[in-house]
Amino acid sequence: MNKLLFFIICSFASYAQELRCEVIINSDLVNQTNQQIFSTLQQSIQEFMNSQVWTSQNWNSEEKINCSLILNLTDYNDDKFKGTLQVQSQRTVYDTNYSSPILNFQDLDISFNYQEFQPLFYNSNVYESNLISILSFYAYIIIGLDADTFKLKGGELFFSFAQKISNLAQQSNNSGWLSSGNRKNRYWLVDSILSNAFLDFRITYYKYHRNGLDLMTKDQIKAKTNLAGSLIHLSDLNNRRPNSFLIQMFFDAKSQEIVNVFSEGPTVDIISTRNILKNIAPFFNNKWKEIKS
Repeated sequence: MNKLLFFIICSFASYAQELRCEVIINSDLVNQTNQQIFSTLQQSIQEFMNSQVWTSQNWNSEEKINCSLILNLTDYNDDKFKGTLQVQSQRTVYDTNYSSPILNFQDLDISFNYQEFQPLFYNSNVYESNLISILSFYAYIIIGLDADTFKLKGGELFFSFAQKISNLAQQSNNSGWLSSGNRKNRYWLVDSILSNAFLDFRITYYKYHRNGLDLMTKDQIKAKTNLAGSLIHLSDLNNRRPNSFLIQMFFDAKSQEIVNVFSEGPTVDIISTRNILKNIAPFFNNKWKEIKS
């Protein structure tokens, strides 16, 4: 009996939940008197994201990934929901309490059916519903990007899971899953991340965090120098693939952090870095002007 109990406890510990996800639903644009449906939906999504076991790895409580889903509804009728989804995640920098933004992505093509109190179950081999597919897809994108910041291409397996979800969901004919849809949709997001043509994007994620931010408490000058050096990979990517939405996605998450890093503490020569930033992310030029050093 004791051995059985020990096995159950160990099994549970080895497959702990990976996400600490906050879900926010904004229904201000929806004309609906019964607001309870939105509260129920919020609770269902949050429970689904946080209770599902997404990987076979052992995750301690402090290793859980802090993330958020902000669903802005634009239409609701007969159990059909439409809107946009803001997906955000953070990870703690080594030996600090600072949470670095990893992902800040807006999905403009969200539509799904949901009945109040409908159970949400994930099956990796079956397309269950658009809602489950969207949530599961972003769970793996979040986990994959987090893993990429610790090991080069560390998120490969999780991105492959996201791509499998994308492929299965194409039967829904929802444009968010189709190659013929918006070039910034879910299909193109995971396809681009996994493509060798965009490997510099993932190299940047790894070097920026492991060789940059994670060294801040030990050697700020070296950390800043390495962080600046990591951006060269995005410059190389931009030369080959100008205006890549992965580059914009990176800076949507990182622009303010970059300003803060280079404006505080010991200074390093960032003239070339500022020029790189202006060239590859001109949409944040006002931000780059804030860099004080």
